[in-house]
Amino acid sequence: MATHGTTPPSGRRQGGCLPTLVILAVILGLAYGASRVFDDTGSSSSSSSAGEKASSWNVGDCGGPDPEDAPDGYRALDCDDSGATFKALEVKEASILPDAIQCPAGTDLIIQVKISFGSGGAKNGGIPSKTVCGRNLSGDHPGDAGAGGGQLVKGDCVTDTAQEVPCASATGSGFKVLDLVKDEKQCPSGTTEPMRLTLAIGRPYDVICATKA
Repeated sequence: MATHGTTPPSGRRQGGCLPTLVILAVILGLAYGASRVFDDTGSSSSSSSAGEKASSWNVGDCGGPDPEDAPDGYRALDCDDSGATFKALEVKEASILPDAIQCPAGTDLIIQVKISFGSGGAKNGGIPSKTVCGRNLSGDHPGDAGAGGGQLVKGDCVTDTAQEVPCASATGSGFKVLDLVKDEKQCPSGTTEPMRLTLAIGRPYDVICATKA
């Protein structure tokens, strides 16, 4: 049900005026390490009401943890419901490729909506239908640029092995992300440390354009 991110291993430098960092493997996941799951089922199960709302997710809709599908299950809720914990910043089509979904800055968690048939619900399988990029309703926002969580976005900071860290702790030893591009030639001026990543199918970028933090 949950898709966990992994810490990138150490890379190696290549020669040249602007040394390029080669990262052997990178999966840029959430700080909380998981994509959550909504049940988008039309069955008579207890989560069917959440499924009716989940099938028409729009920006601005809210949701929260599903106590009947703990710990990773979520359900759609009215934004003024006491159980609501996040609001949808963006709603994207689902993908079977974990790296293909790129949510906007400020995304604190990523929730996968699955279509399921029968009484088993999404926790027993299902077909991905949508991806909800959610922002916490509380003041805790690890997905903000520079905060050290969420997906990697412009304004974040990384170590020399492309591991995301809070910018507050990156001064002197870390790097500021200026852009995320497919080719090093697309990096903006000011880039002093282009970090080339190994191929990941579906990921919208292959190079982290960075400079000293």
